[in-house]
Amino acid sequence: MEIPHIRQRRLSDTIVEQLETMILEGTLNPGERLPAERALAEQFGVSRPSLREAVQKLIAKGLLISRQGGGNFVSDRLGSSFTDPLLGLLESRPEAHQDLLEFRHTLEADCAYYAAMRATQVDRQHLQAAFDELQACYHHSPITPEARIKEGAADAHFHMAIAEASHNMVLLHTMRGLFDMLKRNVVTNIGGMYELRDESRERLVNQHSALFNAIMESRPDDARHFASEHIGYVQEVLANSREEEVRMARAQRRELSEISKIR
Repeated sequence: MEIPHIRQRRLSDTIVEQLETMILEGTLNPGERLPAERALAEQFGVSRPSLREAVQKLIAKGLLISRQGGGNFVSDRLGSSFTDPLLGLLESRPEAHQDLLEFRHTLEADCAYYAAMRATQVDRQHLQAAFDELQACYHHSPITPEARIKEGAADAHFHMAIAEASHNMVLLHTMRGLFDMLKRNVVTNIGGMYELRDESRERLVNQHSALFNAIMESRPDDARHFASEHIGYVQEVLANSREEEVRMARAQRRELSEISKIR
C-alpha cells in the first residue's frame, strides 16, 4: 500500500488562520489598522518574513488592504451587506423601516439571549462602557437634532456591544453589516417617538436598563424577553404614527375633494 507523504504546513498558513479567526470573532474590526509588522511578529512569536507572507495571502483574499506608507488594514468592506445606493433606497421607503424593526426583533433578541449566557468579564466591561455612554445621553435634552444623533449613535453602540458579547460570529457580522442603517434608523425612531409620546424616553431608559441588567446578571430568558419588549414597543409607537399619517392624508384628500365640488 502506498502511503502519501505528510505535507508540512507552512508557518504563514498558521498565521493566516490566526488572523482570520481574529477577524471573524471581532477582535480585528473592519477598517482597523493592524499593529506594526515588528510588533505583530513579536506578539505571534514568528519571523517577520513569515508574517509578511501571511499578510500578502490575506490581501490576495481581500481580507486585508495595504496602504502605501500607512500600514495594513482590515478591509472596511467586510460585512457590508448593503451598499450605499441600496441604503439610500431603503431609507427612503417608510415600509422598509418597519421591515428593519421586524428583523431587529428576531436578531437582537437572540443576541441578548446569547450575551447573557456567554459574556466574559471583558465583554461586561465593554457593555458597561456602552451603557454608561447611553445613560449620559439620557441626562441631556433630546430636543436638538445634534443631541438626537448622539443619542442614536450611543443606542446603536449599546446594541452592538450586546452582539459582540453573544460570541456568535454570524449574529455579530450581520449586526455589523447593518450598523450604519441601524444607527440612522435609531435616530429616526427617537425623533418620531419623542414627538408622539411624552413617556417614550422614560420607557426607553427603563427598557435598556432592564436589558442591561439581565445580561450582566446572566439571565438569558429575561434578556431575550426585554430585548423583544423593547423593539416591540418601538414598533407599536411608530405603527400608530403611520396609521395617524394615513388618516390625516385621507382626511386632506376628502377636504380637497369637497372644495373642488363647491367650485
